[in-house]
Amino acid sequence: MITVHTDSEGAQIEVELSGEVTSKDYSETLVPAIEAALADHDAVRMLAIVQPEFQGYDLGAAWADTKLGLSHWRGFDRIAVAADQGWVRSGVHLAAPILPCPVQVFDLAELEAARRWMRESLGAIHVTDLGGPCVQISLMGKLDPDQYKQAERDLDAVLSTKDGFRLLIDLREFDGWQGLTALAAHFRLARGHIGLLDRAAIVGDKAWQHIAQRVASHVLGARTQFFPSEEFESAKAWLAAG
Repeated sequence: MITVHTDSEGAQIEVELSGEVTSKDYSETLVPAIEAALADHDAVRMLAIVQPEFQGYDLGAAWADTKLGLSHWRGFDRIAVAADQGWVRSGVHLAAPILPCPVQVFDLAELEAARRWMRESLGAIHVTDLGGPCVQISLMGKLDPDQYKQAERDLDAVLSTKDGFRLLIDLREFDGWQGLTALAAHFRLARGHIGLLDRAAIVGDKAWQHIAQRVASHVLGARTQFFPSEEFESAKAWLAAG
């Protein structure tokens, strides 16, 4: 059985699973709720609450679940699963890396924590004017596509007042992207401003960030340099010099 609860704005759905779930549960309850939400929103957040008496899917429901995922692959912004059954939790952990959105698993006793995770922002992008041609972009937490939309507006507003563009990319508190759509938004933002860039400094501690700087030096057509976190002030000085 599937029971669906939708928040007042329609962008967040709670799905309660109990007993045996059938294909009829999908076709008559879950799919209409998701499609109604996607009619008004680019993506939805879904919390699946797996009750202790949940027995699993029949074959028709398993196929319906696969079709739902494929047909609405880009329709989910975030998925949380609250469950105590080990086989459910293991299945979600195995599937999470291939899904295009963040996925988190909670115990049933952590249901309120799951709801908070569904509501909260997991990351932020701050654009700071450093004076002269220099701009700092700080990537923090795990980023979603909406944060890139706001960052692009903020960056364009700052650049409209400048003659030249030198960029300090602060990755000291960056934890990655919330799925493939956020990663695509990152590349769109970079692609839209590459032609303006004169120099870039990247500050961080992870090995992949240093590798990214080396790749960027060949792609951007601009001088780039990597600095470890403790050399943050040196990065700002290098950016402004010359």
